[in-house]
Amino acid sequence: MLDSASRPAFAGAPAKLPADHPTVAFGKIGVLLVNLGTPDATDYWSMRRYLKEFLSDRRVIEVPRLIWWPILNLIVLTKRPKPSGEAYDLIWNRELDESPLHTITRAQAEKLAGSFGASHPQIVVDWAMRYGNPSIASRMEALTKQGCERILIFPLYPQYAAATTATVNDKAFEAAMAMRWQPALRTVPAYHDDPVYIEALAASVNTHVAALPFEPEVVIASFHGLPKEYFDKGDPYHCHCQKTTRLLREALGWDDKKLVLTFQSRFGKAEWLQPYTDKTVEQMACDGVKRMAIVTPGFVSDCVETLEEIAEQNKEFFLENGGEDFAAIPCLNDSEEGMRVIEAVVKRELAGWI
Repeated sequence: MLDSASRPAFAGAPAKLPADHPTVAFGKIGVLLVNLGTPDATDYWSMRRYLKEFLSDRRVIEVPRLIWWPILNLIVLTKRPKPSGEAYDLIWNRELDESPLHTITRAQAEKLAGSFGASHPQIVVDWAMRYGNPSIASRMEALTKQGCERILIFPLYPQYAAATTATVNDKAFEAAMAMRWQPALRTVPAYHDDPVYIEALAASVNTHVAALPFEPEVVIASFHGLPKEYFDKGDPYHCHCQKTTRLLREALGWDDKKLVLTFQSRFGKAEWLQPYTDKTVEQMACDGVKRMAIVTPGFVSDCVETLEEIAEQNKEFFLENGGEDFAAIPCLNDSEEGMRVIEAVVKRELAGWI
């Protein structure tokens, strides 16, 4: 670690600082990949802690506190941890005793660090979770201790939503508020229409569809849902999902009957963005569709929503209603295509810093 005594002299400053001056690391640039989050384990209390942090976020649940707090603490946090834990348990990484989201996000950070390597030794790559561990604040502190005077915050969401991208940025700036020496901060904007991202999605879909033992009649592009009220208030998420899907159709050479946009993972009784993934899957099976695949372009990494909700639940809905062949196409994850996207976005957003 470099210290302040080794800092080059500049106009008006002494060449060396006093021997008793505090050691200061400097001269590095941090890149912090941030994903949604994951519980530490699948037991009731681990799930309850995770769900409480997640569902207490005012960006996620915009219901007035006086109404939401009794519902959350007396109903949701009493009933939901057990079934949520069972869902996580189905996809848990037993070898490392962690969720797949943990495993994949770490791998993405390690591969990104390797891609910079000797060409940009001043760059330090790390990763964090908005909810759960490792926290954004802890990793920002670690980066600053390593001498990162500038940090690029990368919310791993191609499509912007206040409940995802904005809450990551909120937490990052909240962490900076507690720092005496704040690093300069940049945040990565939505990249829903980035050509590198669209090309990677198309390549992944083509590769996985070609490897299937059947030809899908329909491929559903399923994005995480959002309450319609948030869209009505001006959230651009719906528009971003629509554009991603349109560009992906064009890249694949498909029409809107071959690649269909839907929204999954709704919660509560309020109306969410439609059409709903589960209802669409059921209806298509009832209407005679026999072969289906689902891709999840809004998820950078496979997680409980893709590995359990899509690959297991929606497969059951399809087969129970007359479907015969079903496939869930993996997320880009830390694949060659996925890393190409992350690297391209990071290099673009570091312009002027490197």
